[in-house]
Amino acid sequence: MSAHRDEIAGHRLAAGGRPGEVGTFWEAVAPDGRRVSALRFDAALVSAGWARQRLVSVVTSDQRLVAGGLSGLMPVLDLVAAGDEVWLLAGHPAAPTLADLMETSGEAGLDPAGAVAVLTESAATLLAVHAAGLAHGSVRPDTVVIAEDGSTLLSERGLADALRGRSPSPAQDVTAWAALARGLAAAQSPPDAALLDRAAATAAAQGLAAGRDVLLGGHASREGLAGAVLRWRHAQTEGVMDGGPYGTAERDEGEIVTLLRVPTSGGTDTPATHDPAPSTADTHAKGEVRFGPGVPARNAAEEIWQSGQQTVHAAERRRAQRAAAGRRRRTLALSTSVFALVVAAAVLAWLQFTGGPALVVEGVNVKAPKKTQGCDTTVTINATIVTNGSAGEVRYEWRRSDRDEPIEQLESVRSGTSSYPVSLKWTVKGEGSFKGTATLRVISPLPGGERVEDKATFTYRCR
Repeated sequence: MSAHRDEIAGHRLAAGGRPGEVGTFWEAVAPDGRRVSALRFDAALVSAGWARQRLVSVVTSDQRLVAGGLSGLMPVLDLVAAGDEVWLLAGHPAAPTLADLMETSGEAGLDPAGAVAVLTESAATLLAVHAAGLAHGSVRPDTVVIAEDGSTLLSERGLADALRGRSPSPAQDVTAWAALARGLAAAQSPPDAALLDRAAATAAAQGLAAGRDVLLGGHASREGLAGAVLRWRHAQTEGVMDGGPYGTAERDEGEIVTLLRVPTSGGTDTPATHDPAPSTADTHAKGEVRFGPGVPARNAAEEIWQSGQQTVHAAERRRAQRAAAGRRRRTLALSTSVFALVVAAAVLAWLQFTGGPALVVEGVNVKAPKKTQGCDTTVTINATIVTNGSAGEVRYEWRRSDRDEPIEQLESVRSGTSSYPVSLKWTVKGEGSFKGTATLRVISPLPGGERVEDKATFTYRCR
């Protein structure tokens, strides 16, 4: 926050911040006085251009879901870059979370009806996300936000997995929701706890919808949650959150660019991945790049979206906009068609001679059996290599904790596919017990020379 002191993209930040899995959250005030929030991602997680592109995909998917009527997700206003920093601006405060309220003792704690409401609403949101072919991936008490009316919002959907080159699965969400139910049950009296425990067990065995249906026999109410939120807020230091609208004076905040839309050479803005939701990005629907002061010129903005390294001063942006407007008025339809044909020919020629973008490995995920392995067995360690979808060869190695020499492998990958399963067979014999750890490390190609590896451990016992 040092680069922008107490505000980002026109949003004033509250003093202090709450650390999260992928960065730091601040409550904030929008220029119109609304309570919102801002998440600054850890610099190491967003340093690679591919990480930013994955964030854009996740955020635009969320905006589509919210625009389609899904009210249980934290609404996203924008994703912006400011120098080396990347910020996510959300249209709702990021606190209190369920973890905040669970840590509150006495009368401000969660009542049984409130616990049932949180679980039923979060389950409904997850089921809608799964129906859209997506998953959350980070359902925990600190990613479940409770609104002032007691409603439940899920935040940070897909962010951690996107930044680590993974793809979350609905099965992960079911397991996490069941754990959430068991955690809430532990804070209730035995009769109320039994219902939540039964919902958790049913979800694990029969699926999330079945687990939610178990809760329909209980009483759900937001009233206690709303009261708990009100008491929690009164206990906090409000600070800057008491401020009203900023007014209309222009504020120059430095070099800031939205990542959700990439300006094109023709002078019109096009979505980076998908069209943002009209309800959460009104200025985008008009073909404008937001945050007037500090937005770079068009060509530089495209470079920032791709690499996240270059910035342009606000004055340069305004001069470029005026020049571009004049050019658009003078451009004829024939010239536009000719330009489009030239660009298409250049792209085809580039693809023909270079074979497209270079292959990059974006992440790996290694899994070992959770069940203890018995005598004289061959353990299968499964892994997934995630790439940017280009063709080429991936060179990697397996390292076993019981030997020093690595096992090198070579995987040929094809264009258009970004996920490749690989495995390691580990034979164990004899009496005794030990923990075996298998590590998959990518040798090449790597994103910017960064290390890409993951490991998993299994237990062997023979008596």
